Formats: sequence, C-alpha cells, structure tokens
Amino acid sequence: MENNLPSKKNGIQRNKKQTILNWKTSFITEFFLIILFTNSPFPGKAFHSLTPLFQSMARIFFFFLFLSLSSQTALAAKFRLVNKCKHTVWPGLLSGANSPPLPTTGFSLSSGKSRTLHFPRSWSGRLWARTLCSGNPSAGKMTCLTGDCASGKLECGGAGAIPPATLAEFTLNGANGLDFYDVSLVDGYNLPILIVPLGGRGGDCSPTGCLVDINRACPRELSVAAARGNGRGKVGKGTAVACKSACEAFGDPRYCCSEGYNTPDTCPPSVYSLFFKEACPRAYSYAYDDKTSTFTCASADYIIVFCPPPYTSLKLLGKRRVMAGELPLVNKTMMYLHSRGSKVSTGLATSHLTAGR
Repeated sequence: MENNLPSKKNGIQRNKKQTILNWKTSFITEFFLIILFTNSPFPGKAFHSLTPLFQSMARIFFFFLFLSLSSQTALAAKFRLVNKCKHTVWPGLLSGANSPPLPTTGFSLSSGKSRTLHFPRSWSGRLWARTLCSGNPSAGKMTCLTGDCASGKLECGGAGAIPPATLAEFTLNGANGLDFYDVSLVDGYNLPILIVPLGGRGGDCSPTGCLVDINRACPRELSVAAARGNGRGKVGKGTAVACKSACEAFGDPRYCCSEGYNTPDTCPPSVYSLFFKEACPRAYSYAYDDKTSTFTCASADYIIVFCPPPYTSLKLLGKRRVMAGELPLVNKTMMYLHSRGSKVSTGLATSHLTAGR
C-alpha cells in the first residue's frame, strides 16, 4: 500500500497548525461550557444584556457547536502502541499527503509500556519503531541505528524512516468506507510488528504482521550490522540489527519494480522477496504483493505491537498449538519454544531467537 508522503517542511508546518488548532478548540470548548451551564457574569455584560429569547438561542447554538467539537474526538480511531521488546523503542509516525496531522510524530516507549493515540478517521500514513537510539534529543543530537528519521529529536516532524525499517501502513476510511492496513517489508525489516483491529465491522478485520526475527536469518548481502556499539552493552559492533530489501541493497530496477519493470507482469517476486514472504506470509514482501498482504476493516480501533510474544501472536492470527512446544508461525516456519530461547526454521535459513515475554 502506497502513501504520498509529505516533505519534512510541510510536516512541521502542519504540526504547528495542529497545536494552534488544539489550543483554540480547548479554549472555545471551555468558554462555551461556562456560558451554557452557569449563570456566571463571565464573559461580561454583553451576553447577559441579551433578551431571554436570544440567550436561549445562543445557548442552543453553542450547545450544538460543543457537540460538533466533541464528536471529533469521539469519532477518532484509537491506536494503542505496545512495546513488548526487551528494550526501549522510539515509534515514528508519518502522515500521508493531504492527511490530517497527528498529535505527535515520535516519542519514546519503554519496554513493557504502551501509549494510546487518537487518529482522525480520515488519516493515512505509516508508523514504525526506531531502535538502539542514543544522543540528546533536546539538543537535536539523537540518532538511531535502525528506523532513524534523521530529525535528531523524539519527534520526526514530517520525516520518514530511513530504510531498512518494518512499516505499519494505514489508510482509514478509504474506498467503501473501509480501513486498509498492512505491515510492509518493502523498505526492509528491523523488528517484528503485529497489527490487531478491534471492534471493527466490514472487511475481514484480520490481524496481520511479521512475527519472526528476520535479522539473524537475513542473507549476508542484505544484512545490516551495527557499525558501532550502542552503549550500555545492548548491542555490539558487527551485530545484525536490520535486513535490507533487495531494492535498497542493489538499486536494481528489477528489484525496485521501476523503469521498465513497473508492472506486476514485468516485476515478479525475486528470490529475496520470496525470502521475506516465506518468513512473513501476511506482510508486503515487494511492491506488487497486494493480494495476500492488504487487509480491510471499518470503524475499527487498532493495537500495534512491537516484538509481539509468539504464542499471543499465534492466537490472534487464528493459529492453534498442534503439539507441545511446537507453534506453527507461518507456512513452512516453525517456532520451537525452549526455556532459553526459540529456534526458527524457514526452510531457507535457521536462526536462534529469544521469545518475547
């Protein structure tokens, strides 16, 4: 699923306008509540000098205006971002062109914590997790080893993720009133993400995501290793921290589905996109992977989980436990749970993982 993404400058301007709009809305709401439900002389003699008829008409007008302002929040979609990783992540958020701005474009989310945001029902855009960040965001010197938006701050301010990064993409209230959502590996991968719709109707309203740690199984030519250690012993130099897409790694039009390869017929899946698809069948593996990777729902709220626990993810995706200690994550991908970790075999590569808790 593609979004026409805004420039950094335009994103910052929209965030300033939204801050002013939120302040005005809050002030107007409080102002009218005082008029409606009190006999206070505030805001002065002007209102109370009106005849009783005009006072009643004004109160009715202000009441419906208040309801209109309140409905903007009531009709918003709730997005709950949950961090099940063993380390802090820094979610980044980017709105599409002509999409209403969000209350934030980035923040810190500690391990085990969650945060709920209200998204306009007409919003489209993407979100992701920045990882292994360091530096002082107050001084504009924050940098992240993966998913960095190069803002130097907690807020991305209209900038997108620098690949590779796993993306959760949304178009709310699109065609036929449906929400369209997907998890995309088109720009590469940095950590597992799960999307779970709640309370929706219409469409299939199915959870989707990429549930396995691809980094340790990533082909060498796509693997991104930490060029430096990330303080506090969290990751050492040379540790695999992300997995590039073939397009990002090689810049070949055949992998990027560009130039003379810009149609589904001329850009079939490559051996590299098949690697991603094998590990994460519900996620976008390359540009024309729509049929098995885009999901729909209507009027839903959403939970986005970073590093989802394997067994919880399986239950949400409708899988069942077939035998003790063995969980079928995806086609031809099995996770064997052990006390110290998990072993994942995709048929293409094998790696040892630690199950999220």
